[in-house]
Amino acid sequence: MSAADAHHAHHQSPTNIGFWIYLMSDCIIFGALFATYAVLGGGFAGGPGPKDLFEPGFIAVETALLLFSSVTFGLAMLSAEKQKLDATTAWLVVTGLLGAGFIGMELYEFAHLIHIGAGPDRSAFLSAFFALVGTHGLHVTGGLIWLVTLIAQLRLHGLNGPNMRRLGTLSMFWHFLDLIWIGVFSFVYLVRLI
Repeated sequence: MSAADAHHAHHQSPTNIGFWIYLMSDCIIFGALFATYAVLGGGFAGGPGPKDLFEPGFIAVETALLLFSSVTFGLAMLSAEKQKLDATTAWLVVTGLLGAGFIGMELYEFAHLIHIGAGPDRSAFLSAFFALVGTHGLHVTGGLIWLVTLIAQLRLHGLNGPNMRRLGTLSMFWHFLDLIWIGVFSFVYLVRLI
């Protein structure tokens, strides 16, 4: 064990506790957005509803991209634990591509809805939809920026203690976003399309 590793082992970073607190605050934000959608989701103001706007096949592909990105992130973590830098990097790149595909599809969906006159100003339902789904999309975008930054850090400094901690923290965030999306998929899309 090097002196730097011994120092890190002796002085545990508060990152994990601080990040759990952050995730709990994010749960409150998403809880409020889900509650808002629950209240406003039926307010169509004479406009289009979910069955008029959402394409099940499109949403299924979008969902699959994000869920598979969680699997590839898990494979990156397994590679990192084995100290396989190239494999870790490769799985993180795949994760980033899947996440970028998800965001691309979400942006396309938003642009399409706005183009056909179903923007967030059309009805309470659409305002709540754009707020909830858009907030999740912003989180995924932040996660992608973090992912690219972390890949650069890994290539510069390898799988050292601080980078392993950063990787673990990003892993928690990424899996959290997948859990939130399962809620969005079930509550916003699936229930409304049945």
